[in-house]
Amino acid sequence: MFENILLEIDGAIATLTINRPDKRNAVNNDTVEEIGKALDQIEADPGLRVLILTGAGEKAFVAGADIGELDRRDTLLGRSETRRRQEVYTRIEQLEIPSIAAVNGWALGTGLELAMVCTLRIASAKAKMGQPEVKLGIIPGAGGTYRLPRLVGMGRALEMILTGEPVTAEEALAMGLVNRVVPPENLMEEVRTLAETIVSRPKLAVQYAKEAVLRCVETGLAQGLAHESYLHALSCGTQDKKEGVASFLEKRTAKFTGK
Repeated sequence: MFENILLEIDGAIATLTINRPDKRNAVNNDTVEEIGKALDQIEADPGLRVLILTGAGEKAFVAGADIGELDRRDTLLGRSETRRRQEVYTRIEQLEIPSIAAVNGWALGTGLELAMVCTLRIASAKAKMGQPEVKLGIIPGAGGTYRLPRLVGMGRALEMILTGEPVTAEEALAMGLVNRVVPPENLMEEVRTLAETIVSRPKLAVQYAKEAVLRCVETGLAQGLAHESYLHALSCGTQDKKEGVASFLEKRTAKFTGK
């Protein structure tokens, strides 16, 4: 069904792999459209609880945009192609289920932007991340100037964007760009364990918590707190809330149903 990506479903966990290892998983327009179609499937499957996003091979998560397409990009294509990329990437960020980027190697340009739309990021110790667009005479176009400062702060983001220099996995961890750094051979096992931990939590509580955090980042204090309160109230009306409290009081393992 897909030429540039792989989509695997294993129980409640979906894994989307950018599958262009001969191009270091560089993202072209066809890849963006295939990601969009994969998201259609993910959104239509009520049994899915977590999305894992990674790149094929050991060298790259996504090493950037397809340079051939970038060479042909003029002002009109620059606008239309980046807007489409922003639209598809933002769908990942706004999924009801959390997503985890397994950053297995280079994550540059649109690759870092793709990782940043994920809810969480775990990096291989060999990974390197950056926004090198300035070296090509352009600027980030798939959300880098928006999301990077929100993750690492204005100063570090400006340094990365203005110099175009990448950071190591350990540097990314120190600045808050990734959640964990693990040995390359343990990356997918660590990501899978984290995904399974999230799957074990009440479905609606995870969904509401993710929505509350995203909304609070986008709004002012009053709006963010109001939205949090409404989502908290909704969670109080779920069967899983009753089961969670009861299991705590009865000192037993909770049996959540996602309702």
